[in-house]
Formats: sequence, structure tokens, C-alpha cells
Amino acid sequence: MIPVNEPDLGALELEYVNDCLATGWISSAGNYIDAFEREWASYCGRTYGVAMCNGTAALSAAVAALRLSPGDEVILPSFTIISCALAVVENGGVPVLVDCDPDTWTMNVDSLAGKVTGRTAAIMPVHIYGHPAEMDPIQELARARGLAIIEDAAEAHGARCKGRLCGSFGEMSCFSFYANKIITTGEGGMVLTDSPELVERLRSQRNLAFRPEQRFFHTELGHNYRMTNIQAAIGLAQLRKIESHLEKKRWMANAYHERLKAFDQLQLPQERAWAWNVYWMYGVVLRASAGMDARQFADRLRQNGVETRPFFLGMHQQPVFHRMGLFAEESYPVTEHIARYGLYLPSGLTISEDQIDQVCDAIRKALS
Repeated sequence: MIPVNEPDLGALELEYVNDCLATGWISSAGNYIDAFEREWASYCGRTYGVAMCNGTAALSAAVAALRLSPGDEVILPSFTIISCALAVVENGGVPVLVDCDPDTWTMNVDSLAGKVTGRTAAIMPVHIYGHPAEMDPIQELARARGLAIIEDAAEAHGARCKGRLCGSFGEMSCFSFYANKIITTGEGGMVLTDSPELVERLRSQRNLAFRPEQRFFHTELGHNYRMTNIQAAIGLAQLRKIESHLEKKRWMANAYHERLKAFDQLQLPQERAWAWNVYWMYGVVLRASAGMDARQFADRLRQNGVETRPFFLGMHQQPVFHRMGLFAEESYPVTEHIARYGLYLPSGLTISEDQIDQVCDAIRKALS
């Protein structure tokens, strides 16, 4: 079975982890945490980084740092992982959804202005599968209406929008370093910001809101969202290799493009002229001529030794939110279509050309 993802881990990661073990710095303090925060923030063009235990925690801490009033609204795409809406709901806010672009699968910026109300506090653009959201109109709307931006760059390490790195936009930007990400710490995340005030709130949120002047005295509630020094050691070693990781991702995408462009039954991932796509995952969407949905396609590929993953199911289709009275009777046709007909192929950093050939041969068999 060709796995959908396999991380690229090597000697440098082992060296740094062994250093943590040898020195005893294995928990949530240590030089690797400081270095990883500083260097990842610098790479993305930010001032401050606050490491978290995972990307979901990063989003939750970022929304908490906005200090929403109950009922404040945050606009986000329906086509995303549940972590985005969860962060809003858990902090007393109301997620407001927009559909996605049919080509890039990112937030449809033409729908944004119509969703802004007197309760709107923030916009949460999500870069999807390595392609940036179109940030210019998002920023223009945010400036005009006095809205904050929390950028979800979990899937877009190193991606660029009009030459500017994803993770450098808005009041805060959030990352995941899960095992399948371009830079991984196994589990892990980070929030970046340029604001001294926000960075202090974020540091408080990840550390149970301990007061610096009196550790076990609390004036607000926080969480244990701390990253370990061992995780940060892996992340720092990964960061040393980011350019080769990005090169491999672009090579992988080009190899798939060349082999799959003749298949009329497939919509392949795109790269807009203003974007630099890092192809975190190589997704395809079945056209009507394929005569099947993504679940059936995935079953056929698995029978031929290829592991896949389905696309996100829209937030407006989640029963848990329906029980909360959210998104009743809402429909987002593009999200619904690609959720039914989209999946992504093996896209890990260790994938070989032979494996790509095998995947494409399995696709040919599945479509025929």
C-alpha cells in the first residue's frame, strides 16, 4: 500500500532529540522551543511566535486572544477542518460561513462583504491544500470594516500570495505541525503575531493563564497548550530543510500533473497567477464523466494498493453544529460538490517517482 503521507525525518532530527534526552529538557521549556518560535516567526516575516501543542490549540488560542464578546461573528469558509469553527464556538463566537472557489478550493472572496454584519469581529481565511487564499480583497474588507484577520496557514508552509509568505497576514496567523505537514513536530502548532499585546495573551492562554507575578493566581481561564522541547527540536531540524521540502512538493505536483493531465475525468489542482502553491496535498476532483463519487474512487484505488484521503465535509453539513442551531437550511454548492467528488492522492515528502507511476496506473485502472 502506498501511504497517503510519510514524513521526511533524518539524522538532524535524531541529533536534536537526543540532545533533549541527554540534557533532560524534555517538557515545555528549553532552548529548542525558544529557537523554533524565533526562527519560524522570522522565516514567515513575523515578530513573535508562540508554540502550541497542536494546530487546533493554536486556532483556539488566537480566537481567545481577540476577546470576543458573546455572539460576535467570525467569517470563515465552510470548506475547512472543524478546528476553525470549533475555535470560534468555544470562545463564545458565532461562525459565519462562505462557500469556496471552485478552482482553488479556498474562501470565495466575492461572498465576504455580504456576510459582514454589525456583529462581525474577524475573518478567518484558510489556505487550502497548499494554495493561498486571495488575501488582498480580504485585507481591504477588514481594513474598511475594522475587522481582525486570523490566518489559518496550517496547510501552506512556504506558500506565497503575490510574493508574500502565507503566515505573514493579519493580526495573527496559525500553523499546524502535524505529522503530515511540510514542517512537522509530530503534533504541534504555533501562532505568529507582530503585536506585543497579543503575544502576551497567547503566552498566557497556552500556560493556564498563570500570572507572572504569582504563578497559581488566576484572573482568567487558560489552557495547557504547551509544546514540548522534544517536539520543538524536531521542528527546528525540519525548518533547516524547508527549501528542499518545498522543492520536493513542487516536483511531486508536476509529476502528477504530467501524468494525469490527459484524464478528462479529473479536475487537477490549480495555481493562480498571483499564487505560489506548495501542494501540501495533491487533490483531484472527479468530473461527471467519471461516473462515480470520491468514495467509490477511493475504494477502487485502495484495491490497487493506493491510500487516499477524502476532502473536507463542509461545516454546514456537520450534525454537531445543526444540534447547536447553526447553519440551518444553509447550502454551499461548491463545497458540497468537491466534498462529494474530491480526494487527495499520496503526497508525502518521501514519495518516489516509481510510486507516483504506480498511483497513476491505479488511477487509470480505476477510471476505466
